[in-house]
Amino acid sequence: MSPFFRKIALAIVARPRLAAKLMKLGLNWFPAIRRTGCKVREVSPDVRYIRVELPLNWKTRNINGTIFGGSMFAATDPFYMSMLYFNLGDDYVVWDKGGTIRFKRPGRGTLVAEFKIDESELTEIRDLLALTPEIDRVYPVQLIDQKGYVCAEVERVLYIAHKSAYDNKMAERRAKRDMAEAESPK
Repeated sequence: MSPFFRKIALAIVARPRLAAKLMKLGLNWFPAIRRTGCKVREVSPDVRYIRVELPLNWKTRNINGTIFGGSMFAATDPFYMSMLYFNLGDDYVVWDKGGTIRFKRPGRGTLVAEFKIDESELTEIRDLLALTPEIDRVYPVQLIDQKGYVCAEVERVLYIAHKSAYDNKMAERRAKRDMAEAESPK
């Protein structure tokens, strides 16, 4: 992110209600999220809770008339990463590293996913990063239908690091790549 946009983002984060409204609006209008068919319905002022709905409609329907599994998986994609980025601040790097999905039953109507991070999780992340420069965290998400049945269970794996450690790691990789390119015959 450019320094200009980072400055704007941090100024917005300093105003929690505005941050929540803009984040909800931004996420709903972001093309990658719009294409999943999901809608962000709620973002808490501290950006530690997000509720997403994934309706069964022409955009999300598969050949069997149920919600497409790719839409289910994509509807869980950027939320934990975004929440951690806003709550940990500019001194940390957060990447969505991977994920798995287990389908339990077909989605025959609107599915709901809730993403929650509490203060104890943020404290634990900071404590772990005081001991090691980078960590991976796993966050479970359930997609639940109107009857309360779990249609899919998703695990999102996030990479979190101190920004300085991440920058050093990337600089080392670039140096190794440049050295390998310089040594390779042309």
